[in-house]
Amino acid sequence: MRIAVVGSTGLVGTQMMKVLEERNFPVTEFFPVASEKSIGKEVAFKGINYKVIGMAEAVALKPDIAIFSAGGSTSLEWATKFAEVGSTVIDNSSAWRMDPTKKLVVPEVNAHVLTSADKIIANPNCSTIQMVVALNPLHKKYKIKRVVVSTYQSVTGTGKKAVDQLYNERDGIQGPMAYAYPIDLNIIPQIDVFLDNGYTKEEMKMVNETKKIMGDDSIRVTATTVRVPVIGGHSEAVNVEFENDFDLNEVREILSNSFGIIVKDDVKNLQYPMPIDSHNRDEVFVGRLRRDESQVNTLNMWIVSDNLRKGAATNAVQIAEYLQKENLF
Repeated sequence: MRIAVVGSTGLVGTQMMKVLEERNFPVTEFFPVASEKSIGKEVAFKGINYKVIGMAEAVALKPDIAIFSAGGSTSLEWATKFAEVGSTVIDNSSAWRMDPTKKLVVPEVNAHVLTSADKIIANPNCSTIQMVVALNPLHKKYKIKRVVVSTYQSVTGTGKKAVDQLYNERDGIQGPMAYAYPIDLNIIPQIDVFLDNGYTKEEMKMVNETKKIMGDDSIRVTATTVRVPVIGGHSEAVNVEFENDFDLNEVREILSNSFGIIVKDDVKNLQYPMPIDSHNRDEVFVGRLRRDESQVNTLNMWIVSDNLRKGAATNAVQIAEYLQKENLF
């Protein structure tokens, strides 16, 4: 497998290379790709240093799979050029997610929709990925009517500038600001820009992507997304209304037996998922399972996952693994 990682010097690109290594993906040739300012820099992959190359050179090399994490504008400009030479693009930006001609994939949920004709595949938003992994097995059993989600998203979701801002504020250092306000000892109820309906783009991503991934436009979703001073790991408080009633023990059993999920739900012993549990892990952690006593057939749950891994890099690599296993590239 000839693999290119586009955006290889960024936070997510670095994680993609790490995940490819850890999961022992069958890479025969590796091409780290980045913007012009990074060309010639070296990155390490499987103990070997590689020089970063530019986009045009990477296209000419015709990799089997090109995993993108380089921003929406770069994806819009270059993904089709890779696809035209026969490469399969797995794109981590929002550029193609809601394009009706492109598949939006979380392997645990809907990898089966992929075919060899899919040359540009969209990787969903990090907060959506972890939520649908937990919701999908419950949807199959009880059928979801409505989801109300509030997120607690770490600064790594914004990028290195945000991480630096948090540490600078903690150390009393004046520096560049990724956010309009301080993030240390604060929370910011805004992720991405506001839209005309008063919601942010991040919130509407969760609404629209959930329906597309789960293949059910009847699911109603409303979201409030919040940035918190945490380094790594997104958390979500999710309220789910089902058409059919459920048994809590059965819910725990379904989730425990679902691939990619770890149930941590023992409040008597103060066992529940926290962002620190998810660091460098690929699973989605679920806990605080309890009935909503204000409404019938409704479940409260707490979902945590590493946003750079399952929320981005690992999900993309899992898509590549599926393509390789099914010989779809």
